[in-house]
Amino acid sequence: MNLFNSALGKNVTFVRPEYFIVRGFIGIPHIKYYYVFLFFVYIVSVLGNTAVMAVIYLDYNLRTPKYIAVFNLAFVDLFGSSALIPKLLDIFLFNHRYVPSNDCLTFLFFCYTCLSMQSFNLVALSYDRLIAIIYPLHYQVMVTHRFMLSLIASFWVFVVTVVLIAVGLLTRLSFCKSVVINSYFCDHGQIYRLACNDYTPSYVFGVLLVALILWFPLAFIVLSYLCIGYALSKVATAQERYRAFKTCTAHLSLVAIYFLPILITFTMSSNIHPNARIINLSLTSVFPPMLNPIIYVLQTQEIKVSVKRLLRIRGKFKITTNK
Repeated sequence: MNLFNSALGKNVTFVRPEYFIVRGFIGIPHIKYYYVFLFFVYIVSVLGNTAVMAVIYLDYNLRTPKYIAVFNLAFVDLFGSSALIPKLLDIFLFNHRYVPSNDCLTFLFFCYTCLSMQSFNLVALSYDRLIAIIYPLHYQVMVTHRFMLSLIASFWVFVVTVVLIAVGLLTRLSFCKSVVINSYFCDHGQIYRLACNDYTPSYVFGVLLVALILWFPLAFIVLSYLCIGYALSKVATAQERYRAFKTCTAHLSLVAIYFLPILITFTMSSNIHPNARIINLSLTSVFPPMLNPIIYVLQTQEIKVSVKRLLRIRGKFKITTNK
């Protein structure tokens, strides 16, 4: 705390705003249709992720380390969608743009926690595929239930800690100018830029936060697939290479859906209109939770078989009950 005070200057009088104003989608024509679209996305996200969690919970054949990570990803997607989209609709559709400061920081905490956990879940699934392909004979020993649970728990502790630090640094800022957040939610970068005192600690930690939750996980995933590609190049037959690579298609689709829109938006941010940037960033937040369960159901053979098995059991149970 002394370090923060020295960075901000001594005898600082903190001006804490009663509320922040989330600017969001002001000035965008026909934006109400986008709110209807967000509502549809939220319903699909809730139904899809709930279904994936239910299938994994009900089918004992899916109680494997890989599907522990898939279950956690579905939970994070469900939690993240429920934290973000209803609040967006409340703010913009019902014109509740004046968000109390404490509520805004809470909103920020949950959004960043879920965003970060989505990224680290992809890391866990990438590690699972890496070991399964490169060390198939040692997979059962190296990737156990206890290991996967410990890995996911450590990700949760790490993410909650770093996001709490980011929120704590924001409470050390003084806001005596504008309180209008030029984003679609209580964005960390947009908030600290409104401060009228030195926000260097928040800026530095914000850069570190982006590296920790986006670039480091992406670098690990890329390196893991380079190793997988090298290992598959040593496989004798093309059919074996195809079968091994097919087990990665669902995960690769999730990685592309999560990271590509973010990379495109950040690399082209200087060339696009601010409103278009806000729309693009909001889509990168709401699309992955909706598409992840659809991809896993369509591209993962184990889940498709499990769904058919559960439907057959339910059908037999209904017939028996009627008789």
